[in-house]
Amino acid sequence: MFGQLSGADPATQGSPIDATIANFTQLRDEGFRRVWMSQLPYEPDLLTVLAVALREVDTIEAASGVVPIQNQHPMQMAQRALTVSVASGGRFLLGLGMTHAAVTEGMWGIPWDRPVRRLNEYLDGLLPLLSGEPANAAGETVTTRGALMIPGAPRPDVYIAALGPQMLRLAGRRTSGTCTWMTGPVTLAGHVSPTLRQAAADAGRAEGAVRVVAALPISVTDDVDAARRQAAEQFAMYGTLPSYRAMLDREGFVGPEDAAIIGDEQTVSQRLDDLAAAGVDEFVGAPFDPSAEGRARTRALMRSKES
Repeated sequence: MFGQLSGADPATQGSPIDATIANFTQLRDEGFRRVWMSQLPYEPDLLTVLAVALREVDTIEAASGVVPIQNQHPMQMAQRALTVSVASGGRFLLGLGMTHAAVTEGMWGIPWDRPVRRLNEYLDGLLPLLSGEPANAAGETVTTRGALMIPGAPRPDVYIAALGPQMLRLAGRRTSGTCTWMTGPVTLAGHVSPTLRQAAADAGRAEGAVRVVAALPISVTDDVDAARRQAAEQFAMYGTLPSYRAMLDREGFVGPEDAAIIGDEQTVSQRLDDLAAAGVDEFVGAPFDPSAEGRARTRALMRSKES
């Protein structure tokens, strides 16, 4: 399955909600089944935007990729996620993550320590609530007790932005899978997919219970050098954040421009096939060509792979 990764464009004038509705409408009409949208600290609240956009645009699904957990209690997260699920008629997937220490500690003043315990305890409270059950989970980092009353809310699948082995095993045991970023085919085949799926099997889960969603920048272009330069500049910060730097190093990539999928139709098509062979169940492309024509060319190639 092929999806589109979208985010708020800081250069866009006017309402970000209107822009999202227009984007969803275009992608739906082009034949895309799902949109993944990121949540950055300075952007509009993603789940609010998705609730409105999915109410306005039918059939297409949307996923958060990802919403950080540290600044929201599990009950509040469940309230918001179930509200989006109601508004969309069940067309919402909840992607969660730990964000980065620079954001958690530097901006919010919240400890980033014990991330595996923190996420595990978070899921102890969140997952029952998403299933319409009461939560009674006392933890060292977060405690969740109580129940929600949101009738008619389909339970959204939960994905975790897991890259390290402990997080991947946690995702394999307890969630629908992982969504990765800046992670190449060697790492996906030798680390992400087997760790996730083995954890699911060890937990007695059915084969196919977990999925690997891999997101990468993508550009179908004849000017490879220019696209690599742009990728190096546009995605530079991901080469400095520890979790993504570890994935780039593991792959043998110098920087994000090496992780980006760049080339003509034949080259890009082959690299997407390599990802499928690496155990990727859903590829999520982030087109980054500066021209509308270039982005349309990229989307066309992705649609052709879907069919």
